[in-house]
Amino acid sequence: MNIFSRHCTNVFSVIIGLFHATAFAAVIEVTSSDDLQLKLDLAKNGDVVLLADGRYQGNFIVTNSIAIEAKFGEQAKVILDAGGKGNNLTLLASNSTIKHLKFINWGDDLTEQNSAIYGEKNLTNLVISDNQFEGDGFGIWIQKTKQVMITNNVIKGNPSLRSADRGNGIQLSNVQNVEVIGNEVSYTRDGLYIIGSQQNVLRGNTMHHLRYGVHYMYSHSNKVIDNLAYQTRAGYALMSSKQLTVEGNVSRDSEDYGMLMNFITSSTISNNIINNVWTKPENKVLGREGKGLFVYNSAYNTISYNLIDTAEIGIHLTAGSENTKVYGNNFINNPVQVKYVSNREQEWSQDGVGNYWSNYLGWDLNNDGAGDTPFEPNDGIDKLVWEYPEAKVLLDSPSVLVLRWVQKQFPILKPAGVKDSYPQMSPVTAPSLANN
Repeated sequence: MNIFSRHCTNVFSVIIGLFHATAFAAVIEVTSSDDLQLKLDLAKNGDVVLLADGRYQGNFIVTNSIAIEAKFGEQAKVILDAGGKGNNLTLLASNSTIKHLKFINWGDDLTEQNSAIYGEKNLTNLVISDNQFEGDGFGIWIQKTKQVMITNNVIKGNPSLRSADRGNGIQLSNVQNVEVIGNEVSYTRDGLYIIGSQQNVLRGNTMHHLRYGVHYMYSHSNKVIDNLAYQTRAGYALMSSKQLTVEGNVSRDSEDYGMLMNFITSSTISNNIINNVWTKPENKVLGREGKGLFVYNSAYNTISYNLIDTAEIGIHLTAGSENTKVYGNNFINNPVQVKYVSNREQEWSQDGVGNYWSNYLGWDLNNDGAGDTPFEPNDGIDKLVWEYPEAKVLLDSPSVLVLRWVQKQFPILKPAGVKDSYPQMSPVTAPSLANN
């Protein structure tokens, strides 16, 4: 048999298998007075289990490839109640679908990974869509799994618990090709937590009243697109990862970081909006200020066409965060635009395009859109104050003003730092957006 014949035979076998699975699939209707676990055990691969409105109490396990859905769809009132322990629903089979259900009262043991929906290892083709969750532990926990759709779910944690005692809204561990789209997560510990995972997409999710909206660890080749995070400590905490594409996201009203990059390499951070990052007065301690973008021990990244507006510190780079392209960004209304301590100068422009700085006072006499003199946001006095914060009380003293004047007159005395040779005279719009 040649290769073509073998291919046709394989395709024919798959079609016949799908025909049999569809032809013999059953619709199983269940009421709250039935034994739901028994019904799930009796369901065959491809069956659809329809739950009538009501409360179903227990820790349920799915062992076959089935769909579990509310009988009356979006308007249903189907409640799965775990009784305060364990998981609501444990998935042990691939090709499973969970839709239009409400999960409550699952366990709060984070060590045991108590979750509303817990996806076991080595599964494929899961769909978790249009469900509601209210509980203490993890909302959705998926591990060592491929090809998953998690869409349009609403997950709410328990605000009466300390943040550290809550589970994460959606936890993805060692997964591939997972799409997390259009979900809303609030009052959990972190909204979306991804560890050791590749080729996943987080798009169009809303996350609020959390520690971190999105939290990445040890992952690569992921996309974070068009999400909204607000009322967090950090909107986006990107850690120990590479080849991330982070575009079109919004982080507002965060307390510590709009976006945090810790050991991030070969990644693109573009067209994001970071607004109002300010530490609350009651939480103020020395050295704790709201940072729009915090870049720690990260290199070989591109940071372009972002808006950072009204943060105590616009962008803070430290611990060897060099070899990064920074251009086309708008830094507006930040009391400290840049905090950067290093012995190497960094040029923050690309092909004649720098950044817009709301406190730049230069002129554009040749009318080319860029300032005639470079923008250098920091001098030796700034760096001295960063190293010795108690020296802040001297900032307005005559001696400090004289030192600043001397540095400006004799640039050779000024230490290396950030330099934007083409500061833009007006806010910058990304080329792809300008053409729309």
